[in-house]
Amino acid sequence: MFSLKKTATATLLALAMISTGALAKGSPQDVAKLGVKGTPLTPTGAERAGNKDGTIPAWDGGITQPPTGYKVGDHHQDPFVGDKPLLTITLENYKQYAEKLNAGQMAMFEKYKDYKMLIYPTRRSAAFPARTYEMSMKNAATGELIDDGDGVDNVAEGIPFPILDADAGKAGYEAIWNHKLKYRGSALSRWDDTAVPTASGEYQLVRIKEELLGLYSKPGITLKDINNVLTYFYQEVVSPPRLAGQVLLVHETMDAKKDPRQAWIYNPGQRRVRRAPNVAYDNPGTASDDQRTDDMFDMFNGAMDKFDWKLVGKKEMYVPYNSYTVHSDKVSDKDIVKPGHLNQDLLRYELHRVYVVEAKLKAGQRHINNRRTFYLDEDSWQILEIEHYDNQDKLWRYSEAPTVVYYEVPTVMSTLEVHYDLKSGRYIVLGLDNQEKMYDFSYQSTPQNFTPESLRQRGIQ
Repeated sequence: MFSLKKTATATLLALAMISTGALAKGSPQDVAKLGVKGTPLTPTGAERAGNKDGTIPAWDGGITQPPTGYKVGDHHQDPFVGDKPLLTITLENYKQYAEKLNAGQMAMFEKYKDYKMLIYPTRRSAAFPARTYEMSMKNAATGELIDDGDGVDNVAEGIPFPILDADAGKAGYEAIWNHKLKYRGSALSRWDDTAVPTASGEYQLVRIKEELLGLYSKPGITLKDINNVLTYFYQEVVSPPRLAGQVLLVHETMDAKKDPRQAWIYNPGQRRVRRAPNVAYDNPGTASDDQRTDDMFDMFNGAMDKFDWKLVGKKEMYVPYNSYTVHSDKVSDKDIVKPGHLNQDLLRYELHRVYVVEAKLKAGQRHINNRRTFYLDEDSWQILEIEHYDNQDKLWRYSEAPTVVYYEVPTVMSTLEVHYDLKSGRYIVLGLDNQEKMYDFSYQSTPQNFTPESLRQRGIQ
């Protein structure tokens, strides 16, 4: 459909030949390579050194201090505001840079003639708290997959697998677990507004309030203490009126084979709470107009049992990074959301090393995607890009997660998620909080506030 079959095949073959660095897991010699300073690997497992060309610098600790004048609660100032684009990739020249692009990006160039990518200097800004580094290095010696990869054990608080297993199959699961368990703070309150424009660019903003409690990241907590619940998640649609009052509650489990996800919904018309077992896998997500599945939220979430996961390799790629312009309160959703794709003038791309993980649907399982290819930042384990293939193995959707460092924490998270449907010409973008209050990482809560009974009380109010 997009004349990319040969290019995509060549890319995957090249990836398979690229060294994935230190993949042997857990030995004292490998664990000793991790460290905050002076070691070959960073505390979270990235290569500390830059690349041979000098286009990727060495990691020096990332952003450890907010810019002058920043106050907690502000939208985050751009620490790299003086940077200028090194080059602009367009339909006319993208094939010159194909080795640093993926099939989804190249499909965007071919489908949208005005699509472009502004490439900026690489800034390895990723940073996490000292406690996360300490616990990640401990996990490197003890962490293990259980229940066919659907669970983890002998880890706490930090990245579970900073050193990936030498076996590519195990390493694929471990890399995705690193994304799922990366530090985001132990509790969070935020607005996660959504737009689903038509092909001509018309949309109605859906305002969504969310609260999250993740006890895995709370200092001193063990896996036994959290009773197999990874995240407590509350989501309420505030507007437009036709959707207002819909509430979703999810208990996301650590080990989905042991205990599947539990979910409940409150319907304001019925004024009742009921179980929602279909809030999982490839069922449509909240206010998505069928433009994303439940397991595409946060780029990937939920049980991993429908797919086989394999680490394909490691590659230097142009990826969305340090996306402070599109995160700014100086722009609005109307500046960002355009027909066909986001306003690419507001997006920043940089050259980074990424892990490439391929998920293939298991025999006998059902899902709308036959396979997916995930691209994870080596410094943060954030999933930055995904290619989604249909059951005829044709590229269907392409996803990006422009990130920023929330330097008051610090942590690396997406400021937006955008999922493009390459067949229909539509897309969905989540996280449009430019005119909303900024994420509140000081939010405090307990599991008692995330029960079906509390959901009923909130819904009635």
